[in-house]
This record gives sequence, C-alpha cells and structure tokens, in this order.
Amino acid sequence: MLFDNTKRAFSLKSNYDLKKALIIFKLISNKRLVSLGSRIVNLLNNLNLSVNFLFKETIFKQFCAGINKKETLDIVEKLSKVNIYSYVHYASENIKTEEDLDMSLRQTLLSFDFSRSNKNISFVVFKPTSLGFSEIYEKHSLNKVLMIKEIESLRKIEHRFKVCCEKARKLKVKLLIDAEESWIQDSIDILTEKLMEKYNKKNVIVYTTIQMYRKDRFDYLVNLHRKALKRNFKIGVKLVRGAYIEKELNRSKLLGYDNPIYSTKEETDKSFNNAVNFILKRLENFSIFLATHNEKSIYNVIEFMNKNNISKKSEIYFSQLYGMGDNITFNLAHLNYKVVKYLPYGPIKDVIPYLIRRAEENTSVSGQTSREMDLIKKEIKRRGLN
Repeated sequence: MLFDNTKRAFSLKSNYDLKKALIIFKLISNKRLVSLGSRIVNLLNNLNLSVNFLFKETIFKQFCAGINKKETLDIVEKLSKVNIYSYVHYASENIKTEEDLDMSLRQTLLSFDFSRSNKNISFVVFKPTSLGFSEIYEKHSLNKVLMIKEIESLRKIEHRFKVCCEKARKLKVKLLIDAEESWIQDSIDILTEKLMEKYNKKNVIVYTTIQMYRKDRFDYLVNLHRKALKRNFKIGVKLVRGAYIEKELNRSKLLGYDNPIYSTKEETDKSFNNAVNFILKRLENFSIFLATHNEKSIYNVIEFMNKNNISKKSEIYFSQLYGMGDNITFNLAHLNYKVVKYLPYGPIKDVIPYLIRRAEENTSVSGQTSREMDLIKKEIKRRGLN
C-alpha cells in the first residue's frame, strides 16, 4: 500500500525522535489525561508560571517547526530536499486587545517574508480570530446593528485581511484563510468572498476554508460556485473535515438548537468526498487544497486523477500537519504530487493554546492517533530498535 512505506515516511526522524513520538502519541491518545493536562497548563498560565519545561522537548517539538524564523526555515529546507512544500503560520492564539491583533498582523506579514528565503514556501495561513475579535464576527454574522466602536473594529478586520492579500499578490504566495466556529463563520465567508472576487481573477491567490462536518457546507460550496461563475472569479478552497467538534456540540446543547455538524464520522466522510468530487469535476473554476489525513479520501482523489488524466501539476494540493501524517506526506511527494506541510511556529508560551487544541483534536479523531502509533511501531521494528 502506498502509505505503508515507513522507511520513506520517517526518513528525517532519528531513532530517538521516533521513540519520543511514540510516547507522545500514547499520552495524547488518553482523553482524560489530555483534559487534565489542559486544565493544569491553563492554571499555570493564569498564575503567570512558565510551562515551557513541560512542552519544549515534547509536544512542542512534535507539532511545531520552531520558535523563530531560523528554526522554521531549517525544517523548510529539509522538507524541500524531499520535494515537500511548506506553509508557515505564526501560531499564537493568545489575542486579547487591538494591540494584540496588530501584532498578530505583523507576524503574519513576516510569515510571508519566509518565502523570500525558500521558494518551497508557497502558502501562508492565518486564523481570522488572530486578526479580529470573535464577538465582532458573531454580531456581523447575525447581521446585528453594530455600535460605533464595533463598526471601527470590523473596518480594522477588513483592512488586516486586505493587507495580507496585497502581500500575497506582491510576493506571489497563496493565502489560506482558516475557518472558525459556525456562529462566527458567516462573517468570515462574507469577507473572504469579497477578497476572492477581487484577487482571484486570473489565478487563485485567496483560499477560503470549508469544514465539511457541517451539514450546510455542501450547499454553501455549490452556491459559492454559482457566485464565482456569475461574478467571474476563481475559487480557492481549503477543504477540511472540521476542528471544533466538542465546541459545536456543547454550544448547541447549551443554547438549545440543532447541532450544525454531522453526528457520525461516516456522514462527515461522505460530505467531504462529495465536495471533493464536485470540485474535481470543475477544476477550471477551482484550486483545491486538501487538508486531510484520511487515506481513503486521498486514494479516491488519486484514482479520479488517474481515470481522468488530470496532471499532477494541476491545482490540486495535499496537506498534512507537521508531526502527523508523514506516511502520506512523504510518499505522495515521492510520486511528485503537490504536497504541502503545515508548519506552525512561535514562542512556546504563545503557541500553547494551539498545542492544547492539537492534543484535544487528536483525542476526538477516531483512529488517527492509533494509526500514527502503528506506523511508528512498524518503523521502530524495521530499524531493529525493539
């Protein structure tokens, strides 16, 4: 099987790195342990006590490319040598003030400059909540009347989005705008669609992110395609299953509305695959960025490409997270598919919320962590390290 070649998948990992990765995945496979650890870390943070010692040599090194630009570019260079592209993200999620938002914008713009150092950095990404407050997105999503200060805050969000797009166009780098929780996503969709209409006339620069675990997202995709045809712009889509399962479920229960996401993995998989097929049949209008660790979905895309003589040079990108899915990333790259690794970076204290979210998401994704452990064990055995 294509994705079972562990020699290639872990070619950049030392024996020590492999054994450490196995321990980390064992730990984060325990939902109770992750929940307890998250509470302890949040408590220490609230007390202004450093938790760097808990993270630096463990979960940070597993899921983050580095503390700064130099360390991150070292990883980019290693990946470049095996035909893997990168996209970088200053992964701070500790936003409280307008000053924090402006700082986050500056860090995002600095991420674009990484591309000057290595041509294999072809994408940059930002989370909308790193450039604007959730409450503003939520009121805008609900079409509520905004106060004067809130109107100004929304204008600043629009400005930050536009500045990033201008930088992307100038440096010829593609921009991925992440998705957020369902109750603030409508606002983000409105802002992103305006930018796609402006910047995606000839080539795709701006990508929206669509979470296919949401019941309404296939219809949204179809309607977006209609708009693009009518207004004459191309669509960039980063397609994901979804990252906020617990949040969506808890909020819908608390406020007494229907859960907006599918209740089973099978339904989500079907939704994701339907969206992929819809896009692949209309590649003249789309560039697709498949952010997934689901091997079956990727096999389906490869099969479709082979059957329809779709070139590996077409606008189809495959992406996995740093520290995960290396069996997919490295084996696809070996066959010359366009593969892009997600490289979050930043000071440990600033990326702790991202790392906690990463650990929590791993406990929510059925089978993913066990698959990672099985592959690592296989490679450890192949190297004779047992």
